[in-house]
Amino acid sequence: MQISFHTDSFSSVHWSFEKCLQWAQKNDVHFVESGLVDGAWWMNGLGYSPHLTSIEDPVLLRKMMDKYDVHLSQIDAAFPLSGKGAIYAAPYILNALRYAKLAGCPRVCTTDGLLKPEGYTDEQSMNQMKWYYEQIIEVAEAYEIDITIELHGYFTTNIDRLSEMLDFVDSPRLRVNLDTGNTFIAGGNPIDFANRFAKRVSHVHIKDVSQELADASRGKDTGIALSHASIGDGVNAENIRETLKILHKAGFAGPLGMEVEGQGGSLIEKSLRWLRQTLAELGIPEEKTV
Repeated sequence: MQISFHTDSFSSVHWSFEKCLQWAQKNDVHFVESGLVDGAWWMNGLGYSPHLTSIEDPVLLRKMMDKYDVHLSQIDAAFPLSGKGAIYAAPYILNALRYAKLAGCPRVCTTDGLLKPEGYTDEQSMNQMKWYYEQIIEVAEAYEIDITIELHGYFTTNIDRLSEMLDFVDSPRLRVNLDTGNTFIAGGNPIDFANRFAKRVSHVHIKDVSQELADASRGKDTGIALSHASIGDGVNAENIRETLKILHKAGFAGPLGMEVEGQGGSLIEKSLRWLRQTLAELGIPEEKTV
């Protein structure tokens, strides 16, 4: 499996994308996931944001990343496709697909909203998402890029609804971004999702959950942006270990994207050590090349 990380881990310390690449090089990490700002953003221009912007040339970006021997595992374009915001999400995702193709990125991440869309029945929302995914997958197939559905919201953390969403389009390009933290916070267990969808997983977000957060939010929220507990130190650690075993047995060899508060490196570096040690203990090789 490949170890990756989301650059959002370093938003709180206002790192630039290139500084994230420097961190990756220092820690022998060769894959990275980034959000994409569709346009220009002053924080990015001043070097205070770790996310990519669509005004940056993706081919030049790829050349810069080559200098650090780091590759994009996924572009995060997870603007919710459920509810009224879908009209903005769809063109954003299509732009992310074009950017990903030129940047050499094999996946674009999508999701639903955290809450039940106001003014919609569940079936109306599902039909709406189906229509949008049909259009998006047509482009993704042409570009040979996976569209992943992240487990992050009202529908996607419901295991049966997720199964329905994966049947929206009969295409091998519609895949799962399994999130260990969001499934747990929503009241489920990543093990159940891994057992059911292992063959459809293309990318993974690895998040642990502190006891305090679990007590406050489990079963009430559907997702968290980042974990503020280092991976391995929370109440979700054994679930993560078992999830890795299930995915390995199913033949998954893709990216494991750490989503943990960077705080200048301390928590995420501790998480990296735990993840590498766990992979070694499970006999799962770490792949460092594309």
